[in-house]
Amino acid sequence: MGIGDKISNKAEDLKGRGKESAGAATGDEELKNEGKADQASASIKDGVEKVKDAAKDIKDGLTK
Repeated sequence: MGIGDKISNKAEDLKGRGKESAGAATGDEELKNEGKADQASASIKDGVEKVKDAAKDIKDGLTK
């Protein structure tokens, strides 16, 4: 996973946490749910990047 992807995913996760907290503090369920969705999206992107990295490692191991 590239450093840019890691930063982007972490930023999206943190943005989601902020939205969720703000929604919880103000009683805004829509904002709270938006925050949860942002966090889930970041988690999925992290998982996809990890699969890509693992596939690349396997490919590199086979070609050596």
